[in-house]
Amino acid sequence: MAFNILGINHKTAPVALREKVAFTEDRLAAALRTLRQEDGVAEAVILSTCNRTEVYWSGSASGAALSQWLERHHGNNPDLAASLYIHQDSRAVEHAFSVASGLDSMVLGEVQILGQLKDAYRVAQETGSTGPALNKLFQAAFSAAKRVRSETRIGANAVSLASATVSLARRMYADLRAHNALLIGAGDMNALTARHFMSAGIKRMTIANRTLGRAQALALELKAHAVGLESLDKELTEADIVISCTASPVPLITKRAVEAAIRARRRRPIFMVDMAVPRDIEPEVADLEDVYLFSIDDLQQLVDENIQQRELAAGGARLMIGEEVARFLAESRAQDAGPAIRALRQQAEGIRQQTVEQARRMLAAGKTGDEVIEYLANTLTNRLLHAPTQALRQASELADLTLAETLTRLLTEERDRR
Repeated sequence: MAFNILGINHKTAPVALREKVAFTEDRLAAALRTLRQEDGVAEAVILSTCNRTEVYWSGSASGAALSQWLERHHGNNPDLAASLYIHQDSRAVEHAFSVASGLDSMVLGEVQILGQLKDAYRVAQETGSTGPALNKLFQAAFSAAKRVRSETRIGANAVSLASATVSLARRMYADLRAHNALLIGAGDMNALTARHFMSAGIKRMTIANRTLGRAQALALELKAHAVGLESLDKELTEADIVISCTASPVPLITKRAVEAAIRARRRRPIFMVDMAVPRDIEPEVADLEDVYLFSIDDLQQLVDENIQQRELAAGGARLMIGEEVARFLAESRAQDAGPAIRALRQQAEGIRQQTVEQARRMLAAGKTGDEVIEYLANTLTNRLLHAPTQALRQASELADLTLAETLTRLLTEERDRR
């Protein structure tokens, strides 16, 4: 069973080149059908994300042939060949398992890649470009990824500023569904942070922005509330969580405003994160009781610590991948040997039937039981050993010692079992 992977990813090429060989979702099925028409491509799956494009195939087609197909499909690019990698057989299996487990991702341990790989496999199934070989490979890759996720902490720690913000908030409020959040600013960072909080189940979210229209657009997407910056003092009294990230040259939240909010809240604590540079929240706010203020440097320190924890977990994950690859390859080889084993047994059965029939004729002709038994033993031994003996002689003449070594090992194991 030949497994092959041709790919380009964030390690081998910049985004400007990766985007030139990406497959959009609406073109993926057509590309798979075209790929299946190539000589030596029995089965195929194409994975295309912002960080990688990979072609998985089973069959005799070479990596060079698939490289040429990729170039033809996307138009000749002189920089493409130098950025491609090719994995075959056991290395291809190991790579597939590592991709599914997040070990080959730009963000170590990310979970999105597993879903993207499952989507790519689903499209290939619907197109009819998969078969027994790739079905086995992808199911085993998904199983390996599940084991890595359940037995290591590779994906347990937040490694982005947005996810780290939610992680910090959870340290203070175990159940975010009972709390309100105020996000000041409607830029990309706060938009991503807002999505993380909505996914975490925040009870109520308010987006405050200098331009009310931008706040309303983000609030509409997230089913949140939108206000202008003039409403900050009022919103502070309702917010258990405050996240600020604007381009304001001066602080938007003063110590005096937070003191007033704490009094109005009857000293219920406020969790605050200032992602802005220059800062949106006066540093003196951190001196107030019942206020827990974190800066972007605090977030980055947490992210750095979490990345180190993921790196530690990755060591154990790679050992698991090695075990899963070895198990998969062993099972595949055993299945590959199935037809040969069946043929050997059929041949042996034919010899047995023929010899037994001759033995019956000998008995009918008046031969003694001892004579028939002796005939059976000698004939079966000679006939069963004839083909292996001839193969050993031919191998010896060609100086091929593999067959002799294998036979010696089998005989030794059989002797030791007795």
